[in-house]
Amino acid sequence: MTTVFGIPLGLIQAQAFNGLQQGMLLALISAGLTIIYGALGVLNLAHGALYVVGAYAGYLTYAQTGSFLLAIPAAAAASLLAGFVMERLVVRFYYDRPDEDQILVTFGLGIILVEAVRAIFGGQSQNTPTPDWGQGASSLGFLMFPFPWYKIETIAISAALLLAFYLVLYKTKLGLVVRAGIEDAGMVNLLGINVYRIFLIVFGLGAMAAGLAGIINSPITAPTPDVGGRYLVLSFVVIVIGGVGSFPGAVLGGIVAGEIMTLTSLFNPSYSEVMLFAVMALILLLRPQGFFGQAGRA
Repeated sequence: MTTVFGIPLGLIQAQAFNGLQQGMLLALISAGLTIIYGALGVLNLAHGALYVVGAYAGYLTYAQTGSFLLAIPAAAAASLLAGFVMERLVVRFYYDRPDEDQILVTFGLGIILVEAVRAIFGGQSQNTPTPDWGQGASSLGFLMFPFPWYKIETIAISAALLLAFYLVLYKTKLGLVVRAGIEDAGMVNLLGINVYRIFLIVFGLGAMAAGLAGIINSPITAPTPDVGGRYLVLSFVVIVIGGVGSFPGAVLGGIVAGEIMTLTSLFNPSYSEVMLFAVMALILLLRPQGFFGQAGRA
């Protein structure tokens, strides 16, 4: 069998495909985070908690109905509603406040959401079975080893959702208003458009991206109330690599991060995230704005 550095080529191929699956998931989570920051300028430290909200709302729906296809919109609706409530009751008062105020208030909101989930479901992980249509494995005609169907499908689902978010935010009137509102909210209001209502929608969409990632990943990584913290940290790494506030950067950064972690684990699993942070540090030294970010916004 062909080997590279003593590692079978088939295993490298399988891990690279694993990296793509993890990378697309991270891209979806990070896209929600970068949508909120890029459009509203809010550093949302409750983003990981919104992932948890989506994961548990989807789990509950799946457990009650037996339909994973119903669990996905349930997760989207729950995280969207949580985002709306957060924005209307708290976040909208912090748009013009210093970054540290935004960090503290969203961090506090994240704790409240996580503890609410813990109070309802307990602290144990909730096993979400793989849906029937995700059972089995396939080589897709080019892989040396069969790859789980569900992981293949998560790549496609994540890609479709990312495309949908991109089209909504960059190819519609909503996206145009959002970008105009970022530059001059007062002028947009003078034109008869309630820019802060648009901001509510954007915050909700960003929250929904995290919630969708939560339910999509649940059959692969069983959710716990605290799992969102890890994905929040990884999401910040992704947007630093890709460029703060850049949607394409979140996608590319997610894929790069996924590949770094999975390929590093071939040599030593304990260094997979260490290598990711090392790459982030190197990018900050050589290109502080990331791959697609604007200079001065890193």
